[in-house]
Amino acid sequence: MIKIHKEGRLIVRITLLAVLVLIILLAVCLPGLAFYISLFVVVPIFFMMVRFFRVPDRRPFMEDGTITAPADGKVVAIEKVHQVEYLHGPALQISVFMSFHDVHINYFPVSGQVEYVRHHPGKYLIARHPKSSTLNERTSVGIRNPSGPLLVRQIAGYVARRIRCYAVEGAHAVQGSELGFIRFGSRVDLFIPPDAEVLVSLNQRVTGSITPLARVKD
Repeated sequence: MIKIHKEGRLIVRITLLAVLVLIILLAVCLPGLAFYISLFVVVPIFFMMVRFFRVPDRRPFMEDGTITAPADGKVVAIEKVHQVEYLHGPALQISVFMSFHDVHINYFPVSGQVEYVRHHPGKYLIARHPKSSTLNERTSVGIRNPSGPLLVRQIAGYVARRIRCYAVEGAHAVQGSELGFIRFGSRVDLFIPPDAEVLVSLNQRVTGSITPLARVKD
């Protein structure tokens, strides 16, 4: 049985009700063949919602010194940057873009102490846009790990306009546990130590909480 995430249970129920009502109206208003054709358009809407809000059954990859993917999706950026928020210095940025078809749960990439949580209002540029990291609505989470501090940034996109962050300052983060959720396609930026060994490549698909993105040098 498919488990639905708490962020989508109400939406899935409303979608199911709307689809059932629409099917009844179509059955009354449309002749036989036209009714069956319309079902091929209406019914998939419900299953799309179920697929989007599904909770996958996963066993997170947990290893000291290894940073795992904070989300499902495609790696769209790997670059050296100067991060002024929380880290206040050079960092290696790895960005994962989530399409509508990906699981939209966000995961803690490492275990450690949550030292910083900030929500920033902003624009809704397409999440693939390089400037979306600093101009779009976003939530930033700073984690102090034994291997060093890192920053996770949830970014809203053109369609995704609701970010949910479960991180709390002072709490202990567990690698692979839920950090938050972004509705309907967006992106997660990860800022890690600049000398970390990158284990992925551009355009590679990664799986949240499972795929190792980088390894921090001792």
